[in-house]
Amino acid sequence: MNTPSVQTLSPVLSNDAVLPDVRLLWLEAPEIAGIAQPGQFVMIRCAGGTLLRRPLSIFRQSADKTRLAFLMAVVGRGTAWLAEIEPGDLLDLRGPLGNGFSVSPGTKNAVLVAGGLGVAPLGFLADELAALGVRATFLYGAASSRLLCPDHILPKGAEYVFATDDGSRGRQGFITSYLPEYLIEETSLFACGPTPMYRALTRLDALRDRETQVSLEIRMACGLGVCYGCTVNTRQGLKQVCKHGPVFMLHDVLWDELADI
Repeated sequence: MNTPSVQTLSPVLSNDAVLPDVRLLWLEAPEIAGIAQPGQFVMIRCAGGTLLRRPLSIFRQSADKTRLAFLMAVVGRGTAWLAEIEPGDLLDLRGPLGNGFSVSPGTKNAVLVAGGLGVAPLGFLADELAALGVRATFLYGAASSRLLCPDHILPKGAEYVFATDDGSRGRQGFITSYLPEYLIEETSLFACGPTPMYRALTRLDALRDRETQVSLEIRMACGLGVCYGCTVNTRQGLKQVCKHGPVFMLHDVLWDELADI
């Protein structure tokens, strides 16, 4: 169920480059951080000639639940403007929004699968799993080592397995190909990445009858379920990513009808 959202002005604490065209943004936002759940997102108002807010998944939450971190790819005018803000500047946030990940009571083992910047919503989840005493294995893949987040910004409570297309760090190849090795009978599975990664997951025999929660990254306009701009087709009919997601069950989404993102 969606958490009631709030709108607030949040001071910028830091805004650092961590990858090529990717920033790590920390904000003081106790009104949102205090009620946010892993997998949820916020909508940030941008200047720089943009009209619509930009959605950002919550990457980390401070231990005292007063600060939030976001991994932001600089891909347009809005995020280019956000990349230039400085500590002390104020940002207009609305959130938390959407339905996040669900961790079943009694969960003992979990596997998290991240492709590229799909690591963003899974960082918050990894922290939550550690707090619950869940043993988590974090499978993290990218095209090369230079596109993997630095170790010091990743959650500390998980065991990491890295894979890169070029073999520059960890195992060589797609991270999805190594997933079956880390699944035991009672393992909760969570994933976030580009659409081709999800299609690859649907083809794995090991996941055929396994519930897998995935965070769907898609363009959003309002973030409130008003404009229907983020509608996707599922086995239960049309759903809005901002309202019914962004977390869905892997096998519910009709991936062949979804453009690559």
